[in-house]
Amino acid sequence: MPTLALPHRTAADADLKRINQAFYDSLWSGSRLVDPRRFNTWPMVRELAMALPRRLEIAPGLRPRLPLDGTYFVDISLAALGELRSHGASAARASISALPCADESFDLVCALDILEHVLDDDKALRELSRVAASDARMLISVPLHESAWTEFDDFVGHYRRYEPDQILHKLSQHGWTVEQSAIYGMQPSSRSVLRLGQWYLTHQRERALWWYNRVIMPLGLRMQKPLRWQLGMPVCDGVDELLLLCRRT
Repeated sequence: MPTLALPHRTAADADLKRINQAFYDSLWSGSRLVDPRRFNTWPMVRELAMALPRRLEIAPGLRPRLPLDGTYFVDISLAALGELRSHGASAARASISALPCADESFDLVCALDILEHVLDDDKALRELSRVAASDARMLISVPLHESAWTEFDDFVGHYRRYEPDQILHKLSQHGWTVEQSAIYGMQPSSRSVLRLGQWYLTHQRERALWWYNRVIMPLGLRMQKPLRWQLGMPVCDGVDELLLLCRRT
């Protein structure tokens, strides 16, 4: 089930890589690390982390979800790596497509909001599978529905959104099955708000990032709704993003 090149993706591959690098470099340069315990994912990953001691989280930026102590982090952002290390975390500069890790070296691999930013997601999944132990778990999140594509997806450097059957098929090809899932986000009710945010990030980026880091992010953390695991895949109509806990087939 190949990913098709759709008309709304006007940026060339090199441009998308540049967009990803520039957007997140500027975001993390003006941010502070958020403790994983402040996210609504923490009650779900806490037990996993306790049971699975060899852990890898890929490209967390300054929003890690796994415990800082005992988790190995990989990111391409020097700003993010510096902050992670200053808080005692073990972190290396690398990408999801070329992990500096031995085969079968982790019991839990985590890549949230990453696959949609990678041109070759099959290569990324091969790397995740390579470093995962034979009985490992994998925690990923992906945005859903090409029909929900907005200019903001282009702006933040997405290559794709996934259809539910498509991500299930792709995971199966790489030896993974979805054990549990959680609805991670709903489609935004107003695209005008997204366009306004994009305008400020384009034309007044420093001011927009100040507001995001000092006001919007703290408010968002306070207003998070609890997440609930359910077996298999949920009904995905109107769902913007899924959190998936996978196990080796």
